[in-house]
Amino acid sequence: MPTEILMPALSPTMEEGTLAKWLVKEGDTVSSGDLLAEIETDKATMEFEAVDEGVIGKILIPEGSEGVKVNTAIAVLLEDGESADDIGSAAPAPKAEAEPSATPDAAPAATAATAAAAPAPAAPKGADGTRIFASPLARRIAANKGLDLANVTGSGPHGRIVKSDVEGLSASDAPAAKPAADAAAPAAPAAAAQGPSTDAVLKIYEGREFEEVKLDGMRKTIAARLTEAKQSIPHFYLRRDIQLDALMNFRADLNKQLEPRGIKLSVNDFIIKACALALQQVPEANSVWAGDRTLRLKPSDVAVAVAIEGGLFTPVLKDAEMKSLSAVSAEMKDLAARARDRKLAPHEYQGGSFAISNLGMFGIENFDAVINPPHGAILAVGAGVKKPIVGKDGEMAVATVMSVTLSVDHRVIDGALGANLLNAIKDNLEAPMTMLA
Repeated sequence: MPTEILMPALSPTMEEGTLAKWLVKEGDTVSSGDLLAEIETDKATMEFEAVDEGVIGKILIPEGSEGVKVNTAIAVLLEDGESADDIGSAAPAPKAEAEPSATPDAAPAATAATAAAAPAPAAPKGADGTRIFASPLARRIAANKGLDLANVTGSGPHGRIVKSDVEGLSASDAPAAKPAADAAAPAAPAAAAQGPSTDAVLKIYEGREFEEVKLDGMRKTIAARLTEAKQSIPHFYLRRDIQLDALMNFRADLNKQLEPRGIKLSVNDFIIKACALALQQVPEANSVWAGDRTLRLKPSDVAVAVAIEGGLFTPVLKDAEMKSLSAVSAEMKDLAARARDRKLAPHEYQGGSFAISNLGMFGIENFDAVINPPHGAILAVGAGVKKPIVGKDGEMAVATVMSVTLSVDHRVIDGALGANLLNAIKDNLEAPMTMLA
């Protein structure tokens, strides 16, 4: 039976995307893992793969199409022995709404979802309500055999259950599903007011000259997440001035020695390393909010805001406390370059417990950053500025001072704990040589 290839969810926030380019054409034979198309999500342009083998019988959505909803049929895959005549005179109508993913991490990256041309069983869910990712062909086989997919291990991309995982199984091979938890899920909070409507705002500026700017997927996602963050996270703010003279001198010496290797460390590289080490020095602060609990991370996974045209990314440097300054520098340059080209994979900008937003290069001396959930804190970094200070001997002196503000989620980190974390960051930056110990 012909099988639909569906528009996949390639990021946790993706509801629709642009089918930028087909990498196959009608009549091509494909196998599991073959690249099918390039999809532009709200965050990046990504390739996605076939889950099942077959022949591309018909392309339903032409390349360049915008606003294609997740789970919309974009092509039809023919199995062995089938022909284009089996597709029928009309392709099934695309689904109007995307099937939501139960959890952010559940969305499979770079994977083409498939569904039967005839109605396939609904996407299965586990006992806890989370979606189980399986191709519709695998769902049909499982339904015919009476298999519980909650107990089947997928071998497809990102653990997706495919045909080969269920073909050799019988109902007796899979254990019964585990009972769902007794506790009812908490009721969703009422939607918060979103401000005046589009019509109301247009009426205010009626008669004034303006240009309407269409919101792309990234801008919509940023607006939604930051609105949610400011409305739901109890922020508080801690501020410190950090003297950079020792760091600037140390950096200059290191860069001179590293010049033959083509390495040039930035102040931001030192800030990343200082924050990563501080999260190890104050481990209670290396935490994220998880709804009804907090998760305390062991490694220091530090996200760094990168401005791109039309928005920003926060790529994550994982295990940053374990990496040398030169390794941090090289990885950050690579992540930033691919972020600006929108070439990051979802796993490269998801996760982390802590973020850094540095506007010092724009001359901003201080600002307050908005926490990116589920992070516990974000450090806003201003420019280093020459300022008069009172030295240890009581005499006036001039020093390069950088103002930083730590925005903290009070559900995760209390005031004293946040102060300890910020003090550890300050100590690391004012005595940079200790970061090499």
